[in-house]
Amino acid sequence: MKIGAVFPQSEIGDDPAVVRDFAQAAEGLGYSHILAYDHVLGAVHEGRVPRLTGPYTEETLFHEPFVLFGYLAAVTQRVELVTGVIILPQRQTALVAKQAAEVDVLSGGRLRLGVGTGWNYVEYDALGENFHNRGKRQEEQVEVLRKLWAEPVVDFTGRWHRIDRAGLKPLPAKRRIPIWFGGFSEPAYRRAARLGDGFIFGGATADALGAVERVRGYVAECGRDPASFGIETMVNYGAGPDHWAEHVETWRKAGADYVSMRAMGTGLAGPRDHIEALRRYAGAVGLRPA
Repeated sequence: MKIGAVFPQSEIGDDPAVVRDFAQAAEGLGYSHILAYDHVLGAVHEGRVPRLTGPYTEETLFHEPFVLFGYLAAVTQRVELVTGVIILPQRQTALVAKQAAEVDVLSGGRLRLGVGTGWNYVEYDALGENFHNRGKRQEEQVEVLRKLWAEPVVDFTGRWHRIDRAGLKPLPAKRRIPIWFGGFSEPAYRRAARLGDGFIFGGATADALGAVERVRGYVAECGRDPASFGIETMVNYGAGPDHWAEHVETWRKAGADYVSMRAMGTGLAGPRDHIEALRRYAGAVGLRPA
């Protein structure tokens, strides 16, 4: 099982040197990957109907993941770059395909694309996309992404997409970027079981452990081998050093392929404290420097 780190979007700040130092520290300490959340816009919550229930507002800082990963590709050599998750249906599919392929090329094949449907309808409205059919559209988007990455020229007609004999260049390093799903709902689990290479679980350990078994069951129902379907989950820095190794071992026994240490939202005082958190956690769970 590989151990990565959640990029602390809302707390890292906007100093490029700190962003670089975080990524290089994670790589040097032996973390396998850096996982970044996605929000294009923050929104004022007050006075909304329907109510916005997510944790982020207009005050929350978010670096754009594809641009961020282009930068990190240049300042790291080994660490995998993971979106956890790109809100795919609020973005143009061909543009996502292009951006992802470019990151994959510049990083030497280190991109893993996590996708989800999101919760912020204000973002969807501002980006000109339909919030209400986002799950179904995401399924077709995944099909289009894979075609654009695999075929030099694509001729595709779907319910929401038309590509008339056109293609990307450059194509991804291996012409197949892994697509993992994320979310918290049964439709997300079932969609991933049909279409995904894996699932990224973001909830509490007890809830996620139960959901893992359900997803594996859905994978088997689709005639796929659950052993070939990837599992990633979050482990919380805020649990404290007495529990860090225990939580990692819990997920190792559960057969997870990856865990991501999440220090964002745990009350660290400043951006550079996140780098120190990487060091403390790595020592506690036995990571070896690269």
